Amino acid sequence: MSTPATDLTTAPVGQLVRRLAIPASVGFFFNTMYNVVDTFWAGRLSTDALAALSLSFPVFFVLISLGSGFSTGATALIGDALGRDDRRAAACIASQGLILGVLVALFVMGVGYATVPWLFRLLGANDTYLAICLEYMYVILAGSGLVLTFYMLNGILNSQGDTRTFRDYLIGATLLNLALDPWFMFGGFGLPAMGVRGIALATLIAQGGGIFFLGWRARRTGLLFRSEGARWYPQPQVLRDIVGQGVPASGNMMSVALGIFIITWFLSDFGQAAVAAYGVATRIEQIVLLPTIGLNVAALTLAAQNGGAGRFDRVRATVRTCLAYGAVAMALGSTLLFLGAEPLMRAFSDDPVVVGIGAPYLRIAAFIEFAYVILFVNTAALQGLKKPSFALWIGLYRQILAPFAVFWLAARVFDLGLFGIWWGVLGINWTAALVAVWWARRMTGQVESAYVAWVPSSPDDGISSART
Repeated sequence: MSTPATDLTTAPVGQLVRRLAIPASVGFFFNTMYNVVDTFWAGRLSTDALAALSLSFPVFFVLISLGSGFSTGATALIGDALGRDDRRAAACIASQGLILGVLVALFVMGVGYATVPWLFRLLGANDTYLAICLEYMYVILAGSGLVLTFYMLNGILNSQGDTRTFRDYLIGATLLNLALDPWFMFGGFGLPAMGVRGIALATLIAQGGGIFFLGWRARRTGLLFRSEGARWYPQPQVLRDIVGQGVPASGNMMSVALGIFIITWFLSDFGQAAVAAYGVATRIEQIVLLPTIGLNVAALTLAAQNGGAGRFDRVRATVRTCLAYGAVAMALGSTLLFLGAEPLMRAFSDDPVVVGIGAPYLRIAAFIEFAYVILFVNTAALQGLKKPSFALWIGLYRQILAPFAVFWLAARVFDLGLFGIWWGVLGINWTAALVAVWWARRMTGQVESAYVAWVPSSPDDGISSART
């Protein structure tokens, strides 16, 4: 069962952060392992299959960004309504979130089927390589409704403090994927060999199972099928509210893909080894950051409910507590990066040139990791307070505008080489983190002032949110 809404607005903040963050972080670890399983078996199939998965990732990432972004929007709005003790509004937002997932899925399917062949050709795929890419992506697009429904259900659960259900699902899905990937790829037990199409089908089956599991848990909350507020036909205003909260979060995620393209473009000046070294180093960073990912979920959920309840002291305490836990985790992780840079790089590559380029970056990255925690926690808290636009603007700055300017000056004007780019990454992320702290404090104060001035009135049929 989910954590009761009253618990999230009254229980000790430190206890709640641990209760929400630890299962979420464990879940994200298994999500990473799920993708590792896909990559491992694709590599066993063929180099073309592995390359097809890599080339398909930017397109799949758009789908993930939409699902995650709209899920974030739903979490913020439902959590705010529950904090106001308005379960009718929360139920309406939950049901409309699922409807929105279906509508967006239909749009993605139509656009995707029409454009992915062109996109893959633009990225250099042709002949057999293109055919393999399309085999994988067409199956994923056919199941886009599953992906978006899956994320929306998780948003409904997160808004009530339930991060354990998603963790349990991801553990089960990873184990299921270990069995389904080789079976579907190579065939057997009455099934024909399906190649990369089998990997995609295994993903959809796992997500379909997730919908039943998460849907069952969401149904038990009483927001979907046993509430007067649930509306199973489109409510334009509520859909607009969810889109308004979700689009900035989705845009922020999509900016990551553009950011990878920009830094890769500048690194290509220094050869293929530099690009490979950065790819390996960032994967190591992601592993180090995994323990802190759950803090973002905790900050979003607790800020939403406590902001809705007018408990802004608890919103601030949530941010402080998340940052304190993040500081401890990153002190350990950063020490590992700094002292173990070369062994960590050698664990992923035996090329001495790649190791020689990546190890200095990891030593510099050791001083960046806590900036990520500061940035992500403050951004999540703002999203919980229904102030999502900062995520988009800081994403554009951190991933696109600043990198292009800083890397161009460092590498091509002042000829500072790779170290200029590495130190540029540090400067960009710390400036973004400091801006996030300033803006989050300012916006929290503004939302609190607006709440004090707001005189509650009867909700509009219990549907639309009372405040923005």
